[in-house]
Amino acid sequence: MSTPTHHTSSAFPDPPASSSPHRMDMARRRDPLLLLAAVSALALAWPASCADPVLFPVSKDAATSLYSIPIRDGANHVIDLAGPLLWSTCAADHLPANLTCHDPVCKLATAYRPPRCRDAAHQPCKQQHRRCTAYPYNPVTSRCAAASLVHTRLVANTTDGSNPVRQVSVRAVAACAPRSLLAGRLPRGAAGVAGLASSGLALPAQGVAIFGGGPLFLLPESAAGDLTKTLSFTSLHSRRGNPSYYLPVKAIAVGKAPVRLPGDALAAGGGGGGVVLGTTAPYTALRRDVYRPFVDAFDAALKREWNGTRKVPAVAPFELCYDSRTLPGPTRIGWLVPDIDLVLEGGKTNWTFGGLSSMVDVKNFTVACLGFVEMKMPEKEGYGGAPAVVIGGFQMEDHVLQFDLQKRRLGFARVPIFTSCSNFNFTRKG
Repeated sequence: MSTPTHHTSSAFPDPPASSSPHRMDMARRRDPLLLLAAVSALALAWPASCADPVLFPVSKDAATSLYSIPIRDGANHVIDLAGPLLWSTCAADHLPANLTCHDPVCKLATAYRPPRCRDAAHQPCKQQHRRCTAYPYNPVTSRCAAASLVHTRLVANTTDGSNPVRQVSVRAVAACAPRSLLAGRLPRGAAGVAGLASSGLALPAQGVAIFGGGPLFLLPESAAGDLTKTLSFTSLHSRRGNPSYYLPVKAIAVGKAPVRLPGDALAAGGGGGGVVLGTTAPYTALRRDVYRPFVDAFDAALKREWNGTRKVPAVAPFELCYDSRTLPGPTRIGWLVPDIDLVLEGGKTNWTFGGLSSMVDVKNFTVACLGFVEMKMPEKEGYGGAPAVVIGGFQMEDHVLQFDLQKRRLGFARVPIFTSCSNFNFTRKG
C-alpha cells in the first residue's frame, strides 16, 4: 500500500443475560464474519436487537504494520485473527467476573496454552472455589502474563453497508492484563489485543463477534457495487490445540507453475504445518523448507518472463529485491511480475496475488522487493505447533474476507483497482 494508514470492516453480538451473575451464556451464533483487510471498517453483527451489522474503523500503524480497532471507549486493541482471548490493561470500568476454575467460561479462556508461556503451565483445578486465571498473550513479543477475567463493554456503530447508522454497546468477557504485557513493538497507545479466532474466549467464540455478511459498499458505490457478491469461497479448517484459521492449500504456484515443496508441508495435519491467516504478521512468512524453493521459483519465473531484471542487495526484512528500473511496470495493478497462486482444495479456485500484493516498493521507489519473508524460529511460534505459512497483513490488504463460521468457509475477493478499502463512507446518516 502506498498510504500509511488503512482500515477494515466486521461485527459483534451481546451475550444473552445469564441466570447467574458469574456465568455467561456461551451459546454461539454463527453469522459470517466480514473483514476487509486494510479497509476502513470492521463490520460485526451485534445483539439480536440490532438489525444491522456493527462497524469499527480499523487503522494500520505505520511504525509496526499492525491493525487496531477502537473497540472499548475509543481504546485501540490490536487485531489478532489467531487470538483466543480479548485482553487489555486493567481499567476502572472493568467488573470482576468472579469465575472459578471449574466454570465453563474459564475452561474456554484457558483452552489454549500460549506458546513459550511458563506461567500457563498446567495447574490442576483441585480446589472447588479457586479463582479462574487466564493467560493473555502478546503475539508480537511472544510474552504472556497471568490475569483475571472481567466483564467489559464494547462500543461501536451499526452500519447499513454504506454508512454508520447509530451507536450500540455490548458486554463481553476479557482478561485484565498487567501493563507490562504491552511493552515492545505494539502500536503507540494500544490498550490490548482483540482476539478474533473462532474458539477459546475470542470475540466470535463467545458470541461477541458475529460479523455481518453484507452488503458492503465502497466509494464510488455505482462502480464497485456490493462487494460481498464478488466473493469466491474455500473451506476453513482447524487444528487441535491451535485457534488459527487454516486454509486447505494444496500447492503454491508461481507463474502458473507449481513450486516443488516437501511432501505434506502445506497440510494442517500430520506434522505438515498448514497455512493460516495472521494479522500480526506484516508480510506472509514461510517456513524455511517452503520459503527457499518458493523464492527460487519466483526469481526463475521472473527471469523467464522478463530477462532484463537486475537484482540488488537485500533490504530488510526482504531478501529478494530488484532495481525498479529493470522491472516491467508499474501499472494500476502493480508490477507486472508472475502471479503467485495458492492452489486451494478442489482445484477450482485459487487465491491469486498479483504485483500489488506481492511486491513492496522501498528506498523511495527505486527498489522493489518480493513481500514474502522467511519465518523466524518457527518451532517456537504459534499455539499448538507452528504453521508452514502465515498469510500476512500486506497480502490481505484491499481484500474482502468473509469468515462464515457456521458453514466453516472463507469468502475472499480483491477490491477493484478503481477503489480501495479506505474508501468506506464514514459519514453518518441522519
